[in-house]
Amino acid sequence: MTLMIESRQVYTQLGVAINVTGIAQVKVHGQNKEMLEAACQQFLGKSDTEIESIAKETLEGHQRAIMGNMTVEEIYQDRTKFSQHVFEVASSDLINMGISVVSYTITDVSDDEGYLASLGRSRTSQVVRDARIGEAEATKDADIKKSLAEEVTMRSKYFNDIEIAKAAREFELKRAAYDIDINTAQARANLAYSLQEATTKQRIKEEQMQILVVERSQQIALQEQEIMRREKELEAQIRRPAEAEKYRLEKLAVANGIEAILRAEAIAESIKLKGDAEAFAIEAKAKAEAEQMAKKADAWKEYKEAAMVDMVLDVLPKVVAEVAGPLSQTKRVVMVSSGNGEIGATKITKEVLDIVNQLPSVVHSMTGIDINQAIKLAQVNR
Repeated sequence: MTLMIESRQVYTQLGVAINVTGIAQVKVHGQNKEMLEAACQQFLGKSDTEIESIAKETLEGHQRAIMGNMTVEEIYQDRTKFSQHVFEVASSDLINMGISVVSYTITDVSDDEGYLASLGRSRTSQVVRDARIGEAEATKDADIKKSLAEEVTMRSKYFNDIEIAKAAREFELKRAAYDIDINTAQARANLAYSLQEATTKQRIKEEQMQILVVERSQQIALQEQEIMRREKELEAQIRRPAEAEKYRLEKLAVANGIEAILRAEAIAESIKLKGDAEAFAIEAKAKAEAEQMAKKADAWKEYKEAAMVDMVLDVLPKVVAEVAGPLSQTKRVVMVSSGNGEIGATKITKEVLDIVNQLPSVVHSMTGIDINQAIKLAQVNR
């Protein structure tokens, strides 16, 4: 009998639900007496459909149990192991029913969530990645080999360049050494000539200097003689008359100094006497003023208010003069009148008198003295 074993939405070991479909070949083993007896006892009176159903349910139960103990990856990647495990477990159970399992294989593994598709994409990505890695490694190896070959080539080239540079340097060093020897010999020859030329010039210069020294000595001797002559001439013509004039001026200055000193002493004495006289006069005047002020103070103590009134009355004419003073400086006065009251000079005089009449009030506000009352009291006392 061929049985199709379907297990749908079975959760595997990690909880992923998958679908597994398997094909099993089973039969009743008639050649084995014990198995035949077990089959007769188990299926006696049952139809073929019922026997297939029992066998199918038994296989499906074992298939589901094994799916729950394995991961999706194990089932998907190693179907032979899964089939072998189902085959062994199911065979040991069905053989007791007199049925033997001839074969069992998985025909399909799927899921409803796309888990296996994701595994496929992951595997595909992994393969692509491995391919790219392999390609990159191959490219890297090729580049490394190419770089090594280029390095060997460049080393050879640099080695040749270094050898050429060494040879060129040695040539330049030797040529420089030869040039140094030649230049040294030339410099020595030029130096010897220059030294000889300088020595000759130095000798000529020394001889010229000797000649100049002799000439200069002679000129100095002549100048000294000329100086002595001029000194004697100055002695006779200028120095002696100058000394005589100096002596005369000194004597004259002494006489003038004595005269100035005497005159200054006389002026100082006069100034001192005049100052003493002025000081005495000032002192006498100050004493007189002090005595007058003292007497005024005594009088004010005794007649305080009367004295104040007397002073105010003395000042009033001056105040009136100051008020009328600007009128005396006025050249022209233009007066405008409404026709009522005085006009002309009478108007001006009245305004001046009005200002004077305000003075008692001003004095009273400033000093506290009532001039009008003081005058009345003075008249009563008389």
